[in-house]
Amino acid sequence: MSTTAVERPAPAGTTDARRRRVVGLGALVVLLVIAAAASLAVGARALSPAEVWHGLFAGPDSDQRLTEIRLIVRTVRVPRTVLAIVAGTALGVGGALIQGYTRNPIADTGLLGVNAGASFAVVSAITVFGFTNPFQYVWFAFVGAAVAGVVVFGLASIGRGAGNPLTLALAGQGITVFLAAMTTAIALSDQKSLNALRFWNAGSVAGAGFDVIRPVAAFVAAGLLLTLITLPALNLLNLGDDVARGLGVNIARSRTIGIVAITLLAGAATAACGPIAFLGLMVAHVARYLTGPDYRWLVPYAGLLGSVVLLLCDIVGRLVVRPGELDAGVTVALLGAPFFAVLVWRGKLKNA
Repeated sequence: MSTTAVERPAPAGTTDARRRRVVGLGALVVLLVIAAAASLAVGARALSPAEVWHGLFAGPDSDQRLTEIRLIVRTVRVPRTVLAIVAGTALGVGGALIQGYTRNPIADTGLLGVNAGASFAVVSAITVFGFTNPFQYVWFAFVGAAVAGVVVFGLASIGRGAGNPLTLALAGQGITVFLAAMTTAIALSDQKSLNALRFWNAGSVAGAGFDVIRPVAAFVAAGLLLTLITLPALNLLNLGDDVARGLGVNIARSRTIGIVAITLLAGAATAACGPIAFLGLMVAHVARYLTGPDYRWLVPYAGLLGSVVLLLCDIVGRLVVRPGELDAGVTVALLGAPFFAVLVWRGKLKNA
């Protein structure tokens, strides 16, 4: 009798689920490419596909019209599109992570105080130093977001409730309220700061050049790398701390890596675009509905959905009030809130 072990095939249900998830990722990538192409063509001046191609790849030309097209595409729409993809990915991934680490299905990246920290830093920089260029105060915004995240995590790590997701949420809410009050107090005392804060707080992917996008993209890349490191532990943490500890997870180290990743992602996106509320919360729930609770799939879905949604909302914002436009943050809230309310009403949301 042969004693050779027979390898059992994977269950059909598991194989089918994996195939559906892979197909879904591919569909999101295709949708992202289409949205990016539309972003290059749509605006106060609509461009044909041939004009977009010329603007991207043609060299200097004596034709004034073609020169204008090249400037529009390369200096306005390409940076805007790239920033929407980078920021949308960061906010989508950050939203999925914060819901996983807090085990709170209504948590978003603002829970760590990064939005409030960035706003406070921007207002302070404008008031004290008189900065007006985004490249000047984007660094202050990122530092403010990072410091707020560290303070919140530090407060949540001391005392009897150390490491508890509820403690983290409470610490974040407390710091957010305090920084929002300080930001308002400073802005109301300085007209220039108030004007800058009003536009920055709306959340927009317009106006930033590659001098801003490059450092932001570097921080986002670092956050995504840390995310890849922490994903296996995140699945176990959602089984409960005791189970995760019994399976060999270093809970303190995993949460620290996760919070650093969230701070890098949300802080970089907020620093470049201003606070774009609701995006991370919304796409994380949609991704969970599509993939289930496995964060190895949920996080990539959330990142792609975040970039697609932010791009589409930015495109819609350019169309609805032409030749003016609505900021992407406003459009995300206007389109996202009703959609999310419908999901809640139909009971489609699954707990983290």
